[in-house]
Amino acid sequence: MIVLANDHAGVELKKEIIGLLEQLNLPHKDLGVNSPESTDYPLWGYRAAKLVASGECDRGIIICGTGVGISLAANKVRGIRCVVCTDCYSAKLSREHNDANMLALGARVVGPDLAKMIVQVWLETSFAGGERHSRRVNMIGKIEQGQEP
Repeated sequence: MIVLANDHAGVELKKEIIGLLEQLNLPHKDLGVNSPESTDYPLWGYRAAKLVASGECDRGIIICGTGVGISLAANKVRGIRCVVCTDCYSAKLSREHNDANMLALGARVVGPDLAKMIVQVWLETSFAGGERHSRRVNMIGKIEQGQEP
């Protein structure tokens, strides 16, 4: 299950992403928002991240104007590795090397076609694992727990 959340800037782009998920027959949960009325991105990044961290959802896609603010909020939740992507190469490597479990998009930065390409690459790419990548992801987890990596 993929959770989606956004602020007011991401309403239209989220609709495009939901269309892609439906085309790919991927189950999803939409937390909102669906109105252009101003709302606070930290609420939505946090709410989506909690569902991913708890295991209720496998991955999350969150959207704000740049992707930056909402990703900062999501990354405050223990167990979240959220990446802002503006290109397919970063999306692919964020999964292969970093096991990113959340993707943030900037609705004012990437257009709908590019965003859908980024999402598809990110969803179709698996964590490469292996000693080197696993060691580094584990180091991130230690930092998150306040330990020296």
